[in-house]
Amino acid sequence: MQARSSDLAHSDAVPAPVPFADAFRFWVKLGFISFGGPAGQIAIMHRELVDRRRWISEERFLHALNYCMLLPGPEAQQLAIYIGWLMHRTLGGIVAGAFFVIPSVFILLALSYTYAAYGEVAAVAGVLAGFKPVVVAIVVEAVLKIGSRALKRQVYYAIAAAAFLAIYALHVPFPLIVLSAALIGLIGGQLLPGLFGAAAATAKTDDGRARRASVIDDHAPPPAHTLPSAARFARTLAVGVVLWLVPYLLLLAWRGSASLHAQEYRFFTVAAFVTFGGAYSVLAYVTQVATTTLGWLTHTQAVDGLALAETTPGPLIMVLQFVGFIAGWNHPEGMTPLASAVVGALVTTYATFLPSFMFILLGGPYVEVIRGSAFLTSALAGVTAAVVGVILNLALVFGGAVIWPHGISGGADWAALVMSVGAFALLYRYKVDVLWVVLGGGAVGLVGRLLFGR
Repeated sequence: MQARSSDLAHSDAVPAPVPFADAFRFWVKLGFISFGGPAGQIAIMHRELVDRRRWISEERFLHALNYCMLLPGPEAQQLAIYIGWLMHRTLGGIVAGAFFVIPSVFILLALSYTYAAYGEVAAVAGVLAGFKPVVVAIVVEAVLKIGSRALKRQVYYAIAAAAFLAIYALHVPFPLIVLSAALIGLIGGQLLPGLFGAAAATAKTDDGRARRASVIDDHAPPPAHTLPSAARFARTLAVGVVLWLVPYLLLLAWRGSASLHAQEYRFFTVAAFVTFGGAYSVLAYVTQVATTTLGWLTHTQAVDGLALAETTPGPLIMVLQFVGFIAGWNHPEGMTPLASAVVGALVTTYATFLPSFMFILLGGPYVEVIRGSAFLTSALAGVTAAVVGVILNLALVFGGAVIWPHGISGGADWAALVMSVGAFALLYRYKVDVLWVVLGGGAVGLVGRLLFGR
């Protein structure tokens, strides 16, 4: 009996901190498997960090996600920065956010050059086609898992359903949905606490077993390095300003203030601060300006860029790198088209993602301090419920595009449907590592293209 009690006590003990080397390897791996846009990427991080590795608890994960959802820019990358920073200070956040993007930078550079020089990307079409059904399965799994743990009261089911209908049927802007859900939760939590009171996160895994303790658990106090101070805020802000200003001054000295690349630096910096609603909303804004006012590329090229970004790992907002690349290719201004395009792509990527690091490193300490505030608990619970509805919308939209690529009247792609169901079973029922499922999907797609030309 004593041995049994000892085992139970040991199983409930807080795990040791995650070694930086282990976290580094995970963030590198994540950069190569983060397919599926924000919903798929959030699903992968939830599966790997909350369910499998237990590096962060459900409540802490959702709290960080709620904050990132309120920010402009790529919320999935910002979530990675937040968790990396939470575990290993500023260096951890930089590594997590950088490697979330670095693989896609080089992959999209190669695809952009192939597109610009040869007009097609058939060499990788088979592999990319195999990835898509797996992403559908990942997103569906996220809806089930996050929904089962976040929707603990009927009112939150109603908020999730309303958010789904608003974005799917009424095309309400995503920021308005999140803000409305936060206000409903905030007001409802004050006026009707019995109805809106946030329920505790489940202590069970999907198969009913007790959850192992997390390294960063629900009730653990904020790490010492997350405590805010005016000096820290000023120091971090100053570093961010320098990191933006120095490359810009070098670019001005090299190319001039009226050059395409200087214009890209300024334009995409502004875009990074107004991209509420994700990649689709920013693409609409960028396409409007870049294709008409600036004349950098055509509307067709912008849409082709979104297709390429959809099929590469990393944030979907990487489509802006494609825009910067094609703009440089079309307007070399004394450089070779390839050199101008590469500079344009790198300038665009740097200006797009630098603000994400600043949003987290500046705001994260304050978000950690208010984590236990009862005043905000129901507001963030409302946001979480709305996020479930938004992810469900993305699952249906992306699933429809993969399984019915030519619309309902065009018939289903039965091979894609079978692959999605199989991938879902491997992930949800058999708990297979998502990396192997993604790689397996790519291999099946490649074989299908080689044998059947599809």
